[in-house]
Amino acid sequence: QGIGRPSVYHAVVVIFLEFFAWGLLTTPMLTVLHETFSHHTFLMNGLIQGVKGFLSFLSAPLIGALSDAWGRKSFLLLTVFFTCAPIPLMRISPWWYFAMISVSGIFSVTFSVIFAYVADVTQEHERITAYGLVSATFAASLVTSPAIGAYLSASYGDNLVVLVATLVAVADICFILLAVPESLPEKMRPASWGAPISWEQADPFASLKKVRKDSTVLPICITVFLSYLPEAGQYSSFFLYLRQIIGFGSASIAAFIAVVGILSIIAQTVFLSILMRSIGNKNTVLLGLGFQILQLAWYGFGSQSWMMWAAGAVAAMSSITFPAISALVSRNAESDQQGVVQGIITGIRGLCNGLGPALYGFIFFLFHVELNELPPDQTSGKKAMQDPSDERAIIPGPPFLVGACIVLLAFLVALFIPEHSKASTIGKHSNSISSTLSNNLDRSSEEDIEPLLQDSSV
Repeated sequence: QGIGRPSVYHAVVVIFLEFFAWGLLTTPMLTVLHETFSHHTFLMNGLIQGVKGFLSFLSAPLIGALSDAWGRKSFLLLTVFFTCAPIPLMRISPWWYFAMISVSGIFSVTFSVIFAYVADVTQEHERITAYGLVSATFAASLVTSPAIGAYLSASYGDNLVVLVATLVAVADICFILLAVPESLPEKMRPASWGAPISWEQADPFASLKKVRKDSTVLPICITVFLSYLPEAGQYSSFFLYLRQIIGFGSASIAAFIAVVGILSIIAQTVFLSILMRSIGNKNTVLLGLGFQILQLAWYGFGSQSWMMWAAGAVAAMSSITFPAISALVSRNAESDQQGVVQGIITGIRGLCNGLGPALYGFIFFLFHVELNELPPDQTSGKKAMQDPSDERAIIPGPPFLVGACIVLLAFLVALFIPEHSKASTIGKHSNSISSTLSNNLDRSSEEDIEPLLQDSSV
């Protein structure tokens, strides 16, 4: 039944091993993706990640509801197994590998179960710290594993990297089987596995239906949608873009991930608290959106490696947006409505994880941003496209410019977010929202600290 009492550290190990395994594959996946879809690389990458993200959005509430009734351990095992199942297929059959990645989106909701596990084993006043530990562990795996994978790939080849990633995934599954104890108390589980589940509880769109009735929640939700849509698309294609269009080598990409990841952690811990105290909550959101607009425009027009590094530093500062929005929601919402509103925002971000990659892939396809050959794996950052007559030499990254325009709309909407309206607005409409969502969003506070870089290594 596991080793010791259920604790946050069990959840930390599970998350670290899963995303460490995927992070190792950052470099091999770029190669396999181009070799498999040499003519429409960006489009196919967007469709694959889009299908995966949308399936995750649809399945997350159902799997969360089932884990509430039947326990966490079995669903941890299920989500980790199916999320990592495509890894060995990378070298066996690339077509089956990408097909499995798309379908695995149904079960790629480990974070939802992990946060529920953490909520089971912590008191309410301990939960924020525990969620922070899980998120920091996720970031640590993302910062370290791509560099290790790039080194192993350059020294020993991609086959060894895939083997190591597979062994790490197997170790994660074995850890869940042998070491992770069940966190949900026996008295909270039904007597049999045939217990009924409310389909309203499993409806992924339930959290979006009542948004328009609240004048405070509505602009916040629109801001989240318009700002996270290009962010999700960027994460799905940016490393491939660096490799194919800008000419980054494997080592450069790994270093870029590490540096931006570390700077983002600093921005969200040090600068965020300073800004919140000095310029206020709403202004911090606006500042983060401003950094995001600058970052996306820089990515869109940038054609040299140093431009990408400079824009990466700006991207780290733009990572303060979502924590600032969460704090703004927390300040505006009544204490008994925190989970409802945070759950709505989490649902919108999940929807963007499906729509964003598909949008970026389609825009790359429209502008014919493709290469016939993968540029040499080098660390000099030499630009892959040298033809000055090519329209892409003027605008190398059209999707990033489109994303900048979308975030500009988010900035304009955010101007209308009231900074202090707890008593008037949220309280006025909370009953209609909570009556619809009382079951499926009681646990949504477990999901309100979703890592900003989720699945970015993939």
